[in-house]
Amino acid sequence: SAAVFPGGESLAQVQARAVAAVREYDQRLTLEYGGDALWLACTHGDVIKAVIADAYGMHLDSFQRVTADPASASVIRYTELRPFVLHVNHTGARLSAGLCAAPAPTAQSGAAQVPSGDAVVGGSTD
Repeated sequence: SAAVFPGGESLAQVQARAVAAVREYDQRLTLEYGGDALWLACTHGDVIKAVIADAYGMHLDSFQRVTADPASASVIRYTELRPFVLHVNHTGARLSAGLCAAPAPTAQSGAAQVPSGDAVVGGSTD
């Protein structure tokens, strides 16, 4: 994470810039379309892996453990409390099925009566 490309930025700077942009855009779309808005960001594999590593809470030095193949899709749900990684490196004929982000749990939805952004104990029941 301390490596700096000649005339460029460090991996930590790339991650900070990418994560800030993703979170800002997600927040803007959430305000405009609601918490179930689904959108797509396309970029280089290492940038995607750095964003996924941040969502997992991984140290950037471990981001190469994440796989992001060309033309794959990864899904992250950002909430007020924390991000949830729903899919990583999804490929295949049924790609659209993997891109369905489950609605954020709310007290009104009956999803274990948890506040938005909190994890259901025991994981998903879907």
